[in-house]
Amino acid sequence: MKGSHASDDVRERALAAVDAGHTVADVAAFCQNDPSTIRRWLQQRTRTGSGLCRPRSGRPRLIPVCQEAGLSAQVAAHPDATLEMHCAYWEASHGVRPGLSTMSRRLRGLGLTLKKRP
Repeated sequence: MKGSHASDDVRERALAAVDAGHTVADVAAFCQNDPSTIRRWLQQRTRTGSGLCRPRSGRPRLIPVCQEAGLSAQVAAHPDATLEMHCAYWEASHGVRPGLSTMSRRLRGLGLTLKKRP
């Protein structure tokens, strides 16, 4: 799996392959990762006892993924509302007021736009 955030099963298989005697370079090529990634997983397992993914840092989203369906419904109910108005609607219904950039990113992530002209 390519990228820096491989799933736990890929990590487990890669670490098991290294434990079974395969070289880091061979395992990295097979998993389509950089060898430094495999070495980092090995170091993490040595340091913490687990090579599995760690929790992500940072604060939680103001509009969590599990509430995106509600955001889509809000846009469908108020198609002519501005970003500012959608922030106010969200605050009224969920108790937190996202910023304009947060609302814009979430709408873009859902494939929704507030563009008024085609």
